[in-house]
Amino acid sequence: MITSDLNQVKTALINGDIIALPTETVYGLAANIYLDSALEKVFKLKKRPSYNPLIVHISNAGILEQIAKNIPAKARELANVFWPGPLTLVLEKQDQIPNRITAGKSTVAVRVPNHPIALQLLKSLNFPLAAPSANPFGSLSPTSAEHVALYFKEEINFILDGGPCFCGLESTIIGFENDKPILYRHGAISIEEIEKIIGPIKIKNKNSKNPSAPGMLTRHYAPKTQIQINDDISLALAQNPDKKIGVLSFRKNKKIKTEIHQEVLSISGDLNEASKNLYAALHRLDQMNLDLIISSFFPEKGLGKTINDRLKRAIK
Repeated sequence: MITSDLNQVKTALINGDIIALPTETVYGLAANIYLDSALEKVFKLKKRPSYNPLIVHISNAGILEQIAKNIPAKARELANVFWPGPLTLVLEKQDQIPNRITAGKSTVAVRVPNHPIALQLLKSLNFPLAAPSANPFGSLSPTSAEHVALYFKEEINFILDGGPCFCGLESTIIGFENDKPILYRHGAISIEEIEKIIGPIKIKNKNSKNPSAPGMLTRHYAPKTQIQINDDISLALAQNPDKKIGVLSFRKNKKIKTEIHQEVLSISGDLNEASKNLYAALHRLDQMNLDLIISSFFPEKGLGKTINDRLKRAIK
């Protein structure tokens, strides 16, 4: 049920239930990090493999030491600049953090979400929340309460409605190896913004068998409909004359015939606007019973890198 009743949702979490939670990035399936039975519900509902770690959501940076220890100075710099916000830090975990959260690793992923409803809920609880995206494992991330409802229907009791997500992409994930910063996942904060604060960052390769952090699997964030990436959209359309096709465009492509459905992510060519609209557009295309979604790559700068990362991982 979609609701705005925080007290109802809070009671459900305290009683060991799971709920869907709005954040600025995407909607998450939230559970008490210290209740193994609640965490098990998250993994089971998502069909998420146990080797894939979860992100811990806290209400403010002041309680980070309850979750992590031996925190690098550069991690604190990033938290000071970007929290609350779409930045996840992977840090050495405190002993009390359950292994189910971390997939048995010595590190934990943690962030402070920048959404007023999420923060209000977190501040009212005496435990942090694990909140992976509220979608079946590998599927498109949800950016509205309605997306969550379409995925889970009667399988979840409460979907806390916070409106459309205003970032629309998952958090950027930064870890540290020998105190040197590592990018584990491109996200809603560009790597260029991160490097302005702490200098050059090494990019970690994706790993589908033993990921160092959430969001590192090679195939992820995918619609049911097949996606094809081709910088010559007209050629791609000509090569598929008998298929029902939708086009995902950065700006409006005037060469596309009007009978082809086109989702335009930013009329003005703004990558921030495009990233916010990406998943919602893909959800719309995915509900049209198309044979194929065609897109070209986006400019390889800023959040264009994140959009391209998601498109690459959506290819079957």
